[in-house]
Amino acid sequence: MSRPKTIPDEALLDAALDIVHRSGPAALSFASVAERVSLASSTVVQRFGSKSELLRAALLHAWDRLDEATATVVAEASFDAAGVIELLAALSGEYEANDYADQLMVLREDLRDPVLRARGETWIATLAAAIEERLTDAPGGAKGLGELVVAQWQGTLILWGFTRPGPLPQLVRRSLEALLDRLIPAAVSSSEC
Repeated sequence: MSRPKTIPDEALLDAALDIVHRSGPAALSFASVAERVSLASSTVVQRFGSKSELLRAALLHAWDRLDEATATVVAEASFDAAGVIELLAALSGEYEANDYADQLMVLREDLRDPVLRARGETWIATLAAAIEERLTDAPGGAKGLGELVVAQWQGTLILWGFTRPGPLPQLVRRSLEALLDRLIPAAVSSSEC
């Protein structure tokens, strides 16, 4: 009979994510997680087996959180161009510029690991579909616009990391308004943004 877990896996994964987000994936170790949650390193090893599996589990946990956040903002977004803008502005977060740069180290891990990359691909498809549901007034239809808008949004995040022309949500809104105004003339100005 196994002993009950005094600290749930979710708490360990939260601690691991905090380490990865603050100090990068290289800083993650069984010892660093164990120290954060006052647990023996050997217990963390028993649960996850290897550092790479711990990192993968932590990043899958992050994807679970992002999926939940995405579902929430998609459910709340209106079915128009303004809804697309609000949806993506809400998902942009409130980063400090250096914090955003640190997140790119985490993205590198997502791109390297096929399981994590597949989660990202699924998330992009889900987000693109939600965007297309809101852009049905586009000339020629909305098919393909979801990925285009996601790409514009992600590019805006990177540009903000370099230029930092103000708060990120404001830049995201301006960038998406400009794009959607060109794709669907008058859609943004006729919506309440």
